[in-house]
Amino acid sequence: MMEIKERYKAFRKWQQRPYEVAPLSEEEHECPTCHTNYTGNYCPRCGQSARIGRYSFRTALLLFFDVWGLGNRGMFRTLRDLILRPGYMIRDYLSGMQMAYFPPFKMLFLLTTLSILVAHGLNISGTSQRERQRQEIISIQVKPSEHPDKETEAEMEFNKKWIDKLYDIQDRYPNLLSLGFIVLMSSFYYIFFRKSKSIPGMRFSEFFIGMVYTANMLSIYETVMTFFCLPTQYVSWAAALTVIPLKQLSGFTWKRTILSMAGAMALMGVLLVIIVILSMVFYPEFFPDIAD
Repeated sequence: MMEIKERYKAFRKWQQRPYEVAPLSEEEHECPTCHTNYTGNYCPRCGQSARIGRYSFRTALLLFFDVWGLGNRGMFRTLRDLILRPGYMIRDYLSGMQMAYFPPFKMLFLLTTLSILVAHGLNISGTSQRERQRQEIISIQVKPSEHPDKETEAEMEFNKKWIDKLYDIQDRYPNLLSLGFIVLMSSFYYIFFRKSKSIPGMRFSEFFIGMVYTANMLSIYETVMTFFCLPTQYVSWAAALTVIPLKQLSGFTWKRTILSMAGAMALMGVLLVIIVILSMVFYPEFFPDIAD
């Protein structure tokens, strides 16, 4: 038991410790590209890394990753830290340590694309998990009646069409919808997290970047779950992990973090109810039951 406690303490220290850049090399090099003699990790004339030597499979793999934007600025370090120390990593990035981590928006677009590929068949079953999720939502939202009449059937068909339309919009504009959702969530969460203990006077722009990285963290978990074809409810529950980066980023206690998140969701729920009521008043044709 003592060993486990010591390991946990060491892990907690590692979590809170900022990323440490490798020391500057004192070894002399001649750049193979421009033949400049220098000491350090990179050529001061053309920027080529001193680690580049003879061509190998490792070099080929790095070049392959570079094509997709993964071979630079710590993509794998960012993935690791978003899983093990997300809020502390976001703190490091906001404090200016930007070259150590993969850019948030670029990562968002790459992960969104990967999640779409996985959801549409790039998974262990080789089948579209997107279609399975759509059918599960339809089965929940569109409950068959024991004594269906024309009005009930029309309502069920109406609900199916709206669900299909929403899925079609998500498939057409995934990145745009992701950004819009992050902006919406950031606007409400910022009200409760702007007085962060760890980042005094935190700006909305800083918090927004933190929420983009948080969305990237959730996308990692959701993509893994979808890859292994886990039930939809498990994928949905992954959203609860948002509490971890927000707690680490803000420096709040667990209790205050959870209450702040609940307050933001409640405020957003009130706004949603107001929007629905106004929609019913001004656009009754979209709500057949109310219109009748």
